[in-house]
Amino acid sequence: MPEVVVAKLREGKFNKNAARRVRVAGKIPAVLYGPGANPVAIEVDPKQISRILFSETGHNTIFDVEVAGHAAAKAMIVDWQREPIKDMLIHIDLKRIALDKALRVKVRVKLLGIPIGVKASGGILDQVLREVEIECLPADIPSHIDVDVSNLEMHGVLRVSDLPHSDKIEYLNSEDATVAHVVSIREEAATPAEVDAAAAAAAAATTAEPEVAKKGKPEDAAKTADAAAKKPAAKK
Repeated sequence: MPEVVVAKLREGKFNKNAARRVRVAGKIPAVLYGPGANPVAIEVDPKQISRILFSETGHNTIFDVEVAGHAAAKAMIVDWQREPIKDMLIHIDLKRIALDKALRVKVRVKLLGIPIGVKASGGILDQVLREVEIECLPADIPSHIDVDVSNLEMHGVLRVSDLPHSDKIEYLNSEDATVAHVVSIREEAATPAEVDAAAAAAAAATTAEPEVAKKGKPEDAAKTADAAAKKPAAKK
């Protein structure tokens, strides 16, 4: 059975003070929008929204939204905001969806196995793309995309073209985009020429003389100033 989110209409002004009162009452302000009806300002249970976000399908979960005075609608969470210090949900955007129309969503890529380049050659597995964007019908959205990387050798590359393909989903990322690769953890040693150049630059910086602001010695300038002070004023 799909999750059912029972929402309540928000009334009055939709400003910061009104949103704060909603949160003080134990709910979070939200907006429900999308085709088929006008946008409505609602309030929902934060525990129920958190349960959806932390489920296997996460923000791609399709659920029913019931609002008093409005027809029940299929919806998804398309955006959410959290308070940065306490990490609490403070706002949610819900979008109505049609089950017969394709959606564009991001899905997590799950790497399975230990690459041979890690076990046999001491490399490390670097995952470049943790999510890929796909287009498919709502009922065909996978919770995640599994791919076996056991045969990936040192410097081997896993691309979008290597992910499981089917006629139900379409990848929107470039087929040549790198999803993961096995790289060496050893840094390349500097060449003798690079070492000599670095040493020469350091020596030049150490032996360089400071720039002279004015010509002449400071004591000469002081003597000239004393002589000028002792010279009697000219008679008129």
